[in-house]
Amino acid sequence: MDQPRRRYTDKIFDALPCYLTVQDRNFSIIEANESFRADFGDYEGRYCYQVYKQRPERCEDCPVARTFHDGQKHRSEEIVTTLDGRQVSVLVYTTPILDDNGNVAEVIEMSTDVTELQSLHKELRTSRRKYRQLFEDVPCFISIQDRDLNITEANRLHRETFGTAYGKKCFEVYKHRSAECEPCTVKRTFDDGVTHSHEEVVTSQTGEPINVLVHTAPVRTENGEIESVIEMSTDITRIRELQDKLASVGMLISTVSHGIKGLLNGLDGGIYLINSGLKKDDRERIDKGWDIALRNVRRIRSMVMDILYYAKDREPNWEEVGGADLVREICNMLTERAKKLEVELRTKVEGDGRFECDPQMIRSLLVNLIENSIDACRIDGQKTGHYVQVELSEKPEAIQLLVTDNGIGMDRETREKVFSLFFSSKGAGGTGLGLFISNKIAQAHGGRILVESEEGQGSRFLVELPRRRPDIIPTEGDSF
Repeated sequence: MDQPRRRYTDKIFDALPCYLTVQDRNFSIIEANESFRADFGDYEGRYCYQVYKQRPERCEDCPVARTFHDGQKHRSEEIVTTLDGRQVSVLVYTTPILDDNGNVAEVIEMSTDVTELQSLHKELRTSRRKYRQLFEDVPCFISIQDRDLNITEANRLHRETFGTAYGKKCFEVYKHRSAECEPCTVKRTFDDGVTHSHEEVVTSQTGEPINVLVHTAPVRTENGEIESVIEMSTDITRIRELQDKLASVGMLISTVSHGIKGLLNGLDGGIYLINSGLKKDDRERIDKGWDIALRNVRRIRSMVMDILYYAKDREPNWEEVGGADLVREICNMLTERAKKLEVELRTKVEGDGRFECDPQMIRSLLVNLIENSIDACRIDGQKTGHYVQVELSEKPEAIQLLVTDNGIGMDRETREKVFSLFFSSKGAGGTGLGLFISNKIAQAHGGRILVESEEGQGSRFLVELPRRRPDIIPTEGDSF
């Protein structure tokens, strides 16, 4: 190489903003650029590992040694120490210098200072770790959803409560529905890019209803486009329960007032027939009026007992009774109403079914279940030949009461809420107290009510009660 060309190359060699060395097979530094000399000092007669690492022997994984061995370029990340004791993170590249015979004579090692970049990477990793910890440990349900309402990410509490649901639709996970909710706040956030909030009732993977306060917010790309929506839901079930206790008396009066008014009108009608029958000495009229009056008195009494059961928990008045007699008594009482609605009321009793209970409470439980099934048949306009069947069977330690109908049935969302306070699928025709009270009565006796239902097919309510008064009363229902 001519002299001017060599001087030009040397200038480039010295001007490169990195540490540049040339090493022989013994790893001696035979040439180095200005940046190297400024930070590491004199290199003559010294080995690279002595200069870079201040160690007496060659590094175990040396990219220069690998290049001498295979004649290929290699890369590594190292930490070296400068003259003033600074530790510098470097990205190392090695390239072979071949002799006339094609053998590796020397190796060029280029080390670029990436300390600042490594520091930024470390800060980024720390930030991500903190974000992930916050995302995972925050005490609310967090999910991230795409435009198709698929859940793409969820935090720990969300996974524990609703299961790992990546790729599933949010309405399938939260509501067990087959169609999206109306209105959908996630959709609204996708549409307008604004944060929205609303209150909702969702269902856990174990079937437990949860009141949540939901907030949605957009997640944007660098270009400002909304790529997903984050949904944060706070469990406010306990707050709502406390509020329900405070507001329930007024709600209760409002929901049952029309029913009481109708029963009182029916009672007035019965009394009128009795009075007119007495004046005309018409025995048939008297008997008819008396039957109407008794029926409405029983209904008023049942409604009042439901209100009392809700307003204040009370211990059952335990006595031993025959379950078969209770079933026959209640079915005889409700047969006339079922006939008027063209519903066949059937009974199937095995044994006498003796067990300890509060008979008045169990009557209310059965009446509520049977009347609910009769109403389910009444509002079903899809088929004829409706029936409600009440069965009693015995186990060694328990009795089972099964109420089956072929009425309108329930979807999964309705099944999961059927024992909730003030929930009714009958619209204005129901108070939402009956099944709630029935479930409380079963629990007060140490029993449970299991529900099985399909929309359009009918429902089965299985009541299982222990034969003997339990020592410990469970406080949680069940379903299947």
